[in-house]
Order: sequence, then structure tokens, then C-alpha cells
Amino acid sequence: MGKLRPQPQKGQEIGLSVDSPTHQPDRFLHRRARRSSTETSRGAGAEHEDPARRHPAAHPSMEAILAERSVIVAVLIASGVPQRDRPDVEQQVLMGAWNSVRRGMYRPDPTEDARKALRKWLYGVSWRKTGHYINSAWVRRAVLHAQPLGRLREPVGPSLEAQVAARETLLAVESLKPWQRDILLAVDDPRSLVAFAKANGMRPGTAASRLRLAREALALELRRRR
Repeated sequence: MGKLRPQPQKGQEIGLSVDSPTHQPDRFLHRRARRSSTETSRGAGAEHEDPARRHPAAHPSMEAILAERSVIVAVLIASGVPQRDRPDVEQQVLMGAWNSVRRGMYRPDPTEDARKALRKWLYGVSWRKTGHYINSAWVRRAVLHAQPLGRLREPVGPSLEAQVAARETLLAVESLKPWQRDILLAVDDPRSLVAFAKANGMRPGTAASRLRLAREALALELRRRR
């Protein structure tokens, strides 16, 4: 529809020019807005990503972890773990830390001192394991008794003898030489013994021979303790 333009001398006439809109509606504006919102959220997630995930995985030896047992014991004492249960909780912390290392979950900052980073990480692992222990239903409802096994209708979980044997085995493994502990722990590693030998620069036959010697040393240590 044209616009009427006043002409005083000649009356009025209809103008044929039509004003075109200055801005054409964008039919895909909502799609672009949604895409931009998604990209923005992804960018914000990348900015707030945990820096530790960008660090390479470190694999400290069990000897290095055992050398920092004072951190674990200090956390157990500070959190109020009874002395009778400290060895058991300490075992849980050590095995949890070792399994995390094997799965590549230990990723310290490379710029930080290696020992300080390990002690800080073990501190956190100890607090988490201790919290699980303290808040467990078994601990909250535990009732001390002179003959606790007599109150059970049937055996539940590992027997007392099995728990004592496991504790003795852990102490015996700790007393072995570092290379003996490493080769014994390699048996529980997801990798094969051949892969372990290649990763440590030795022949598969040498690794098998060391495993045999380590098992003999462990058996001798267990016989000595019993």
C-alpha cells in the first residue's frame, strides 16, 4: 500500500514508493541463540575444569607410599579411630591408594614437590576412608563383647583367623626388599608379567625368576612370624 504525499498545488496523489523495512526478521534466530548458549556453557565448563585432570598420571611405588604411613596414622588418631581398629583402617587406606595409583587417578601438579604432593594426596585419601569407617553402620552400632563370635547365629564376612592372617601377610610384605614387593604386587596388576618386565627393562625370564624368589622370601617371613 502506498503512502499519500500532500501536494498543495495539485491536490493529493498516491506515492508508488514503499518503504522497505530496515531489518529483516531472522527465522533461525532461536536456533543460533540456542547454539550460542550451548557453546558458552561448554566454554564455561572448560574454564572451570579441574586442573588436576590436565596433569599426567604419576605412579609412585608402594615403597614410597609406605614411607608416608605417618600421615595416615596421624589422620586415624585425629579422627578418633580406636587403636584396636587402626591397623584395619590403615590397610584400607593403603590398598585404596595403591588401587587409585594403578588406575591412573593420582595426578599431582608436576611443578609441586613430589613428596609434598604425595603426602597431601594420602592425607585426603585417609580422611575419606576414615569418614567411611566412622559413618558405617557397623561402627555406629558396634557392641563390645567378651565373646562376640558367640553372639552370631552364623559366620558373617571373613573369619577372625582370616583377618589376622591377612594382617600378618601385609606386615610380612612390608618387611621384604623393595624389588621383592614390586614383583609380588605386579601379580595383582592388570598387566601381564611380560608387560611388567618390559616396562621395567628386564627379560620375562628374569621377572619370573624374581617372582619365584620373592614368593620364597615371603613364605620364609611368614613362617618366621608364626
